[in-house]
Amino acid sequence: MQGVLTGFAVIAVVIGVGYVIGRRGYLGDNGREVLTKLAFHVASPALLFTTLARADLSVVFSGRLLVTAMSTAVAAGVFVAVGVVRRWGLGRTTIGALCSSYVNSGNLGIPIAVYVLGDASLVAPVLLFQQIMVTPIALTVLDLSGEGEKGPLWRRLITPLRNPIAVGSLSGVVVSATGLRVPGPVLDPLQLIGGMSVPAVLLAFGISLCGSSLPGRGADRAPVLLSVTLKAVGQPLAAWALAVTVFGLHGAPLLDVVVTSALPAAQNLFTYASRYRVGETLARESVLLSTVAAVPVLVLVAALLG
Repeated sequence: MQGVLTGFAVIAVVIGVGYVIGRRGYLGDNGREVLTKLAFHVASPALLFTTLARADLSVVFSGRLLVTAMSTAVAAGVFVAVGVVRRWGLGRTTIGALCSSYVNSGNLGIPIAVYVLGDASLVAPVLLFQQIMVTPIALTVLDLSGEGEKGPLWRRLITPLRNPIAVGSLSGVVVSATGLRVPGPVLDPLQLIGGMSVPAVLLAFGISLCGSSLPGRGADRAPVLLSVTLKAVGQPLAAWALAVTVFGLHGAPLLDVVVTSALPAAQNLFTYASRYRVGETLARESVLLSTVAAVPVLVLVAALLG
């Protein structure tokens, strides 16, 4: 259980530092916005490019990835269906669907993969799937649900090519697929810049907690509770059912897919919500509550399947 506790402890400390920064006003009134823009436009694209440029794309076609993709679709699909019925709006429903199914495969998934599953590479399929497929699609929907929807047709069609997160991810995939070698003088600065991504996201998240009410009690109570329930319980249950009944997985492979599906919602979802100014409270509270809920869930999964 050391991996679970270590991963959550690291995240909690950095978010706490962000909260103190916000309370003290060290970065001024626009500190959170600056950090969010830094992560979205600069640091995260650099991190995704350097990560995916060196990734083994063969993992995309693994059976485990199919379980991840299908469980993601189940959790997100349930939220979308409810969002349509309740008329929560396209942008808000998109953020909620992400919070219900988009796992923290980076700064939390990697240490848990090392300490619980014994191999950091086991989280790579989830990272690749989310960055190659889920992120470009979701951000395109968010683009088209806002100002981008009012532009000419040709501009709407190239929306994924204008999004820095999508550009960074897809560029890394192209480099990996073609076997190109990025020169050190180019790769090293990108790695340095990419190293700011996770801290910037966590610090901005911590700052956002200043002055906020207790989660799950405001106007977004229903979508928050739904997304947290789907993320903490629905997605890992769907992954377990699919892995056992459809793909016949058992033992270590079964533990791998269920543990990765039980990871909480990623903090960078709050960055996306802030960037598009939609569902910010929903994203913040869903990430916070799903992270808290993930601790006992991951401990239980490891105890039952480990």
